[in-house]
Amino acid sequence: MAVKERDSFKSSLGVIMALIGSAIGLGNLWRFPYLVGTNGGAAFIIIYLLCILFLCMPIMVCEFVIGRRSQANVFGAFKKLAPRTGWKHTGVLAVLTCLTLLSFYVVVGGWTIGYFVKSLRMVFTPQSDFAAEFSNMITSSSESILYTVLFLVINGCVILGGVRKGIERTNKYLMTALAILILFIVIYSMTLPGARKGIDFLFNPDFSKVKFSTVLNALGQGFLSLSIGCGTVITYASYANKKDNLLKTTTITSLSDTVFALLAGMAILPAVFSAGMSPTEGAGLAFISLPYVFSGMPFGALLSIFFYFILFAAALSSSISITEPIVAFVREEFKTSRFKATLQTILITLIFAVLCALSFGVLADFKLFGKTFFDLFDYISSNIFLAICAMFAAVFVGWKIKEEDFYDEITSNGLYKIPRWLLKTLRIFIKYIAPIVVAVIIINSLLGH
Repeated sequence: MAVKERDSFKSSLGVIMALIGSAIGLGNLWRFPYLVGTNGGAAFIIIYLLCILFLCMPIMVCEFVIGRRSQANVFGAFKKLAPRTGWKHTGVLAVLTCLTLLSFYVVVGGWTIGYFVKSLRMVFTPQSDFAAEFSNMITSSSESILYTVLFLVINGCVILGGVRKGIERTNKYLMTALAILILFIVIYSMTLPGARKGIDFLFNPDFSKVKFSTVLNALGQGFLSLSIGCGTVITYASYANKKDNLLKTTTITSLSDTVFALLAGMAILPAVFSAGMSPTEGAGLAFISLPYVFSGMPFGALLSIFFYFILFAAALSSSISITEPIVAFVREEFKTSRFKATLQTILITLIFAVLCALSFGVLADFKLFGKTFFDLFDYISSNIFLAICAMFAAVFVGWKIKEEDFYDEITSNGLYKIPRWLLKTLRIFIKYIAPIVVAVIIINSLLGH
């Protein structure tokens, strides 16, 4: 029996903004520019766009079909659409994926709060030891846990507001502010001396650097960025109106995410090259290189405040989308209130998040399978669980859901006229191409390539 008065988005715009908020995360702000620069520049962008179009978007459609058709949480969706089968265990894996993702993600989210506070205090000067500043923060048990807990509490407060007053409203404000601020930084970065080198780094194609690993990196970035495989799309889709245009929502979300990733590159790389620094770092790019860049710029203090607010907003919007599938699962399957489900989710996450936060300090030498808690949770969720759940979603829609039911959901019960050839082509990608390619990714990850 479903929970009474199930939440829903107020409008199709709310669905789109929530999905965009989920897609636009920390990976766009430092991982995407780095991958572009080290995998052939514009050549990587071309491959990435092809992966988004022919693999990520079809799987996202699958998850949207599962969620909206079932009108249930990620576990309940598979249980409802395939009763008395083992498919419900895919939902369990998706919830577990969210938990492992959230456990290390909120730690990084805490770092964004820490650096936003530092930028407000204007502690960054050209004489600062930025590597030591970052190391001191993440190795300090008290400071790291404090910011992690604070980020989790903010995240929980948004979730407590429900779908409309919490998730939908927050994402509208955050995405609007984020778009304005990132455009401001792009314009400013483009005016810096030597900014052209950063643009060349980002957009000049170098096909000599393209390898099989380049394709895998592009696919992995697409899954992680679009929140595919963790139940987010299924959960958000279950709150969507039956009249929403599914293909339009998928396209707008994917396009917005890609545009933001490119804007992030245009905001960060010109500034990094202008300062004569290398962009070939992950977390170090955001928390070590950029503070140095800001410290030597005119109006750098103001720019750093804007940037770390953007980083926090991106982290929060994504963490909300990772938390909601867990809360929806607890709320609907255990028949409890949103308050209790949220509180239980936050408390359980906090236990694992503390272990991840301490992975850089007192637990740095404690390892499982050769990895710290932070690295282990990052690896199994990003490299294995996401891909497995994405593959199962494609197989489920391609082989378990009837073809007429699939067409009915895609067209919103005939409301939208979609060419039959497009539907047939999409079905082929879902049934055959997506599962095979994702299986290759999983095998590659397990082999450690």
